[in-house]
Amino acid sequence: MRLYDAHNHLQDDRFGGRPAELLADCARVGVAAMVVNGSCEEDWPQVQALAKQSPLVIPSFGYHPWYIHERTPQWRDNLIRLLDEVPSAVGEIGLDRWKPDLPYAGQEEVFVAQLQIAAERDRPVSIHCLQAWGRMFELLKSGPRPRCGFLLHSYGGPKEMVKPFADLGAYFSLPGYYAHERKERQRETFKYVPHERLLIETDAPDQSLPDARDHFPLLEAVTGKPLNHPANLRGVYEFAAELFEESVESLASRVEENFLRLFGSVIARE
Repeated sequence: MRLYDAHNHLQDDRFGGRPAELLADCARVGVAAMVVNGSCEEDWPQVQALAKQSPLVIPSFGYHPWYIHERTPQWRDNLIRLLDEVPSAVGEIGLDRWKPDLPYAGQEEVFVAQLQIAAERDRPVSIHCLQAWGRMFELLKSGPRPRCGFLLHSYGGPKEMVKPFADLGAYFSLPGYYAHERKERQRETFKYVPHERLLIETDAPDQSLPDARDHFPLLEAVTGKPLNHPANLRGVYEFAAELFEESVESLASRVEENFLRLFGSVIARE
């Protein structure tokens, strides 16, 4: 089986400079490709370097709403330059009204600007959204969108919005974190996702599976805190197969089709 991680952050400093080791583990469990998402100008070069080092990595560059206050006056030019130089997606971008003390001012401006850049180049977009689903829908409906579609990573919105988002071109990626018992609402919501719009993600190093499903336990070198290993993607597929009551092989086949439909144009440019 070929497994596809629709969203992670392999460049994260918490991994302690171990990407080669992590990628080798991923290859052993059947990971065929992973979308590695930058969050700000500071980590975009790290994402670009990982893509040059490994054919498994599909780079994605964007300003996460948590970090837009760090952007330089040249941030758009820097983003466009990378997108035009490297076969890549756009992300992680989005809106966030959940994080405490995070200003909302400026988030929509930066989000729409990046969406416009993606639409002009028809690049897939990975979108973060917390407690802003109504406004996210309004901006996506009224603004430019890439023809190839966009990803609502770790979708946590209401089940009633799945179809309206899908009608706009959305894909929805399921994280292993939703295997935790307390995430029953999110699991039920994913049963409303159209079969042709489902993707799987790890969001490594965050959103770990429950301990019993974590086959690649990993600790941060500095703090000793647990991290989500990207090779746990296989475990996320197993959880998803149970949720949708199908075999892992059947799930993997349709997720591969969905992944290539969304990200295939980027892969084809390589």
